Amino acid sequence: MLPPGSRDTIDGRTMAFEWIAEQRIREALQSGEFDGLPHAGSRIDLEEYFSLPTHLRMAWSVLKSAHCLPAEVLLLNDVARLEREVAQAAPQQRDRLAAELRAARLRLSLALERLQSESRARSSVG
Repeated sequence: MLPPGSRDTIDGRTMAFEWIAEQRIREALQSGEFDGLPHAGSRIDLEEYFSLPTHLRMAWSVLKSAHCLPAEVLLLNDVARLEREVAQAAPQQRDRLAAELRAARLRLSLALERLQSESRARSSVG
């Protein structure tokens, strides 16, 4: 590790930020702050990340880290939930739930169609 002011400089100034970041990481490693992290030592699977179109990667990474789901996934989950509820519902509730299910399927279909048309529009531009 190079001390500030040695050979890594830009315009005569030390790259202090990089040096401080490296120093803090080393201190955290030595004090055990990274011990016991989930999935420590396991291989990182980047296949899903690189399968995404480049213009979506950053946004999806941020949303995934924040445990936020795209609207289409939320709608798909809603359809699956309603399908289970219809299958288990009492006869007097089945008609109402079936109507909700039809409406949820329509919303999902429209959302997927919109997503496909946006994707086609982007691919035709590039």
